[in-house]
Amino acid sequence: MSEEEKPEFDLNKHTARLLMNEPFFAGLSRRIDKRKTTDVPTAGVMVDPKSAQFVLLYNPEYFAGLSDKEKLGVLKHEFYHLTFEHVTGRKPEGGLTKKDNMCMDLAINSHLIGELPDKCCIPGQKPFEWAEPGKSYEWYKANWQPMDNSEGEGGEGGEGNPTDSFDDHSGWDQVDNTENEIAKERLKEAIKKAAEEANQAGSWGSVPAQCRKEIMDRLKVRVNWEKALRYFVKTSQKAEKRSTVRRINKRFPYIHPGKKIKRTAKFAVSIDQSGSVDDEMLAKFFSALDKLAKLASFTVVPFDTEVCEDHVFEWKKGKRYKAERVRYGGTCFDAPTKWVNERNFDGHIVLTDMMAPKPVTSKCKRLWVTTAQYADRPYFETKELVLVVD
Repeated sequence: MSEEEKPEFDLNKHTARLLMNEPFFAGLSRRIDKRKTTDVPTAGVMVDPKSAQFVLLYNPEYFAGLSDKEKLGVLKHEFYHLTFEHVTGRKPEGGLTKKDNMCMDLAINSHLIGELPDKCCIPGQKPFEWAEPGKSYEWYKANWQPMDNSEGEGGEGGEGNPTDSFDDHSGWDQVDNTENEIAKERLKEAIKKAAEEANQAGSWGSVPAQCRKEIMDRLKVRVNWEKALRYFVKTSQKAEKRSTVRRINKRFPYIHPGKKIKRTAKFAVSIDQSGSVDDEMLAKFFSALDKLAKLASFTVVPFDTEVCEDHVFEWKKGKRYKAERVRYGGTCFDAPTKWVNERNFDGHIVLTDMMAPKPVTSKCKRLWVTTAQYADRPYFETKELVLVVD
């Protein structure tokens, strides 16, 4: 077969084979979308601004030219960026510099020596002879030594030297704060599931003990669920335009009326009646809704195995809702999901212990709200956002 006839490299068809002996990275890979593109020269992970989901971008031509060992090394490099929170972590004031990018790569590549393509930043190798392997991004930045022909921030270095990150870090410091909170929570869930699968398999593959400890320590930190909830509501809003003479039409001033844009959204808030949602959890949740009252309207929907139609009501700002049980059956998430699907809602929020089978697909965006007690052992796995009220 000629070069022109060769099919374009599709990473999705190779990840299972490449990660066969890497249970942790295989588990993480299954939860990360992979998209081929020529917009990046090599590869890179990023947060999709529309969905707040993580995406692995890869250049098919670049991957096609790598050996299997190098392909695996690049995949692990990108997944380490996620597990070390390089994408979602706090960024330096003024944004990431070339030095920041190289220091992050040095921290990762300490664990990938001999596995990566040429021209990668490797501790102990030219031009990073000063860099001790096994240190953190913060250590490399604090102990940075300018290279020859550089100006202290990485410069251009000598010919053939890895004086920049080999993968794409663009956009890491351009993620909105609330979007970042949602991405953090989603990533944390993905890493937690991958860690559980690795423990069940009895092996984390090539992940060293030091990294395993750091990963598990990071899982103990909770994100700001109120910020994540606010982002979920704002990104579900729809714009309503209406003409008004009180605003000047910028295109045709004093000829046509201006436009007033109102952004709003309708949400269903389904509350599990199994007894797992207590007064304390409800008080915290509805206190958060008070701050979002100008952004959307909320309809409260009590349910167990069915929706309790007689007790559905529209929540108003300042209204208190007690954990009064109006149903006493089990739990079926299909009931509120179908009820919401039959109506015109922009989003669906479910307060629950998540102790029931996975529901049918929601026609609108769905968010799960629970407590740490239940979030650590959900009955089903989901790619939808799960917020922990603490």
